[in-house]
Amino acid sequence: MTKRDAIFPAGRQALYEINRYSAAIRSGDLLFVSGQVGSREDGSPEPVFERQVELAFDNLAAVLKAAGCTFDDIVDVTTFHTDPAVQWPAIDAVRLKVLGEPPYTNWTAVGVNWLAGFDFEIKVIARLPQSG
Repeated sequence: MTKRDAIFPAGRQALYEINRYSAAIRSGDLLFVSGQVGSREDGSPEPVFERQVELAFDNLAAVLKAAGCTFDDIVDVTTFHTDPAVQWPAIDAVRLKVLGEPPYTNWTAVGVNWLAGFDFEIKVIARLPQSG
């Protein structure tokens, strides 16, 4: 069995080591990104919901960049929300800025009652760009 090819964004590997998981795993031509939340530099939740969503997308961008990807490489999105009906307008505003151009990625939104102190989480699968 081959060892996992783990990806970590610059400056945040310590947070992943504390919690014992990888930011992303490269497998073949796919990148499986762990759920990204709106955490501040110290890993604590951003209290303002709109900013928490923006930070989650920023953190996602950092993981994608560490693997040589961009938002254009995303093929699958799953988001988790603690209050989807109330939160969706704020999420949609950020989503449309970042992923708003056709062809659109697929998207699954899931309502949950716990996200370890956060109110929004996004995980994706991206296709790795061809090298060479």
